Amino acid sequence: MQGKYKALWLDNQNNLVVLDQRFLPFEEKTVTLTNAQESIEAIKNMTVRGAGVIGNVAGFGVYLACRESGGELKKLTLLAKQIRESRPTAVNLMWAVDRMMKVARDSNAKGKALTELLLKEAIEICDEDCRRSQKIAEYGADIIEEIMRQKGLESFNILTHCNAGWLAIVDEGTALAPIYEAKRRGVDIHVWVDETRPRNQGANLTAWELSKADIKHTVIADNTGGHLMQNGMVDMVITGADRVARNGDSANKIGTYLKALSAKDNGIPFYIALPASTFDFEILDGVKEIPIEIRSEDEVKYMRGINRDGELEEFQIVQSKSPAINYGFDVTPARLITALITERGVCEANTEAISEMFEDLI
Repeated sequence: MQGKYKALWLDNQNNLVVLDQRFLPFEEKTVTLTNAQESIEAIKNMTVRGAGVIGNVAGFGVYLACRESGGELKKLTLLAKQIRESRPTAVNLMWAVDRMMKVARDSNAKGKALTELLLKEAIEICDEDCRRSQKIAEYGADIIEEIMRQKGLESFNILTHCNAGWLAIVDEGTALAPIYEAKRRGVDIHVWVDETRPRNQGANLTAWELSKADIKHTVIADNTGGHLMQNGMVDMVITGADRVARNGDSANKIGTYLKALSAKDNGIPFYIALPASTFDFEILDGVKEIPIEIRSEDEVKYMRGINRDGELEEFQIVQSKSPAINYGFDVTPARLITALITERGVCEANTEAISEMFEDLI
């Protein structure tokens, strides 16, 4: 598989090895996936997360399902359905499974030959994501440089929410890809990293990635973004997405909508970065139609971290008798989005522009 950085790779037996993101940044562990059920569990329990990587694991999950079912299409179809239903919001998962199963149904291959064909297709999905990531990086970095030129800036402050780097989309991600590219171009860039409660993907994953890339960054509490924007400390907001409707409404990690509102109120450009596989062209109104995953309340009531003795542990932060609710995502209306950064170019967040740019996929 292509790419500079990898959240997943194949071992010498063609099992799928993934970074266990639940333990980052304190421990770097891997999990080896050998069958469909292990792939499903990795997606459900957030061993892997991020729309693109979920799609990649789902694609490889179909290959592993084919291997364990001996290439028998009926058994494969049942297992693929289970993979497809493992999480509800990130559309890359459904897209990858559907693409893999179309290859399986359209092929005359059976048994080992079908397994090998699906392995090849899963690898191609990853390689395509790498190429998409690079194009998103270039288009996004062009925007950064243009804003700097227009405002006469010598340095650039960007705010992001959750994690949309190479842990989420293989190679360099979506929202972080333009940041990596800007750094390569010599831009003096600093990133405000939302902690992203309750799973802390910003504090744990984005900050870890940026540290490895030697990019200046500061972790902030989720509620700090509005204050920073109000005081002229943010030049641009960029996030990834888990599903984008045909009208431009974009679902992303819970809290993204509030950042978009703050950006709009303070005249700060707000961009969503995504590959074409994150569009759901069947959905015409994202606010009304995109399904929002409700996850376990334990993610709100417990946190994981290093104690003062340097030991990794989980601890409770809410009293047991208080209920909690854990919406995993919210939807940012298209009217709050400056534009969408895709591998095909920068696209206005409306039905007409999206339909024109992606006419061949609709």
